[in-house]
Amino acid sequence: MTRFEADYLVETGYDLAVAAEAMAGEQSSGTFLPVPGETPELKARAAARVERIEEMGEVAAALPGAGKGSGVVRAAKVTLSWPLANIGPSLPNLLATVAGNLFELKYFSGLRLLDLRLPVEFVQRYGGPAFGVSGTRRLTGVQGRPLIGTIIKPSVGLSAADTAEMVDLLCAAGIDFIKDDELQSDGPACPFGDRARAVMEVINRHADRTGRKVMFAFNVTGEVDEMQARHDLVETLGGTCVMVSLNSVGLTGFTALKRAARLPIHAHRNGWGALSRHPSLGFDYVAWAKLWRVAGADHLHVNGIRNKFCESDASSIASARSVLRPMFAGGPGCEAMPVFSSGQSAAQAHDTWAALGSVNLIHAAGGGIMAHPGGPAGGVESMRAAWEAAVAGVPLAVAARENRALAQAVGLFS
Repeated sequence: MTRFEADYLVETGYDLAVAAEAMAGEQSSGTFLPVPGETPELKARAAARVERIEEMGEVAAALPGAGKGSGVVRAAKVTLSWPLANIGPSLPNLLATVAGNLFELKYFSGLRLLDLRLPVEFVQRYGGPAFGVSGTRRLTGVQGRPLIGTIIKPSVGLSAADTAEMVDLLCAAGIDFIKDDELQSDGPACPFGDRARAVMEVINRHADRTGRKVMFAFNVTGEVDEMQARHDLVETLGGTCVMVSLNSVGLTGFTALKRAARLPIHAHRNGWGALSRHPSLGFDYVAWAKLWRVAGADHLHVNGIRNKFCESDASSIASARSVLRPMFAGGPGCEAMPVFSSGQSAAQAHDTWAALGSVNLIHAAGGGIMAHPGGPAGGVESMRAAWEAAVAGVPLAVAARENRALAQAVGLFS
């Protein structure tokens, strides 16, 4: 029987085996009391199974509302499995199964989904990323180094013409990738259609001059029909990427867009902190990102080294490694392009390279490019020089002595 698995971190004052069985029963054939219809035959066919329990020692209760049990709270890693026949290869129902009525159970003062292992039937249905790393590199013409990117700032308040003027500066500066801020959508001050037409006129003009087209991720987030229409407009105008706020549109909205999409989808994780910030609740990025990788996200945000948010460097690097790691053997691996952002500049290139060991990423710097003393051109130059030095093993201080733009970036942002 084909099964799928989920790993959890749990904290409970109850016997670990009893608590784990409560998880399995709640998320499959059981309930809090035995019911006549749950026969041994039905349980053998449909019940979730506790595969492993790895005790991790005593901890303090993290979250309110839990039952006391014995009064001694212990943490453990618990692995459950389910028959695929319970739900079929359905991402929305997978989410309801592995992350449904678990977080509320009184047995637990902490519960966090750590990882998923899925059968190949999921990627056979959903397809995974259509572009990923290789397709993104093909469309941008960037090989052997990270894509250097930026975000249109101010986040909101610019008109379509203002945005196009900024894009003109960035294209002239040699940028590889630009994205809308997630707050810029289709407001009356900057309608999506006006912005897309103005921006693509500039990008196409520069592409005619250089032979290389800058990738702009237009934020198409909206109702399903709006997203599809916006995607189609971007494609018609010659654009090469669209962006979606994952937590705003949900899995079904995203997969509806993906089924009709012919461009890469840049997946933004805004709102992620609500799902992850407490270490005893919610999701690890590895598990959460697998849902979106199977669904078809080509680029996934992972935060960045020395970022402006609360996430640790180790967490950001682990997230990036996870999206580059194949999920399935012998078929589509669902690898996506990690996007490093949040307070980034040339000063983080060496540490990012040392920790990740890969150039398969988009390194997006807002202020690190736009606020560079040499303007956007200086910001782009500093990022490229830093990455070239990092990969070549040239220390940052040495490289900065040879490149004024890099020296300015390190002095300003380090």
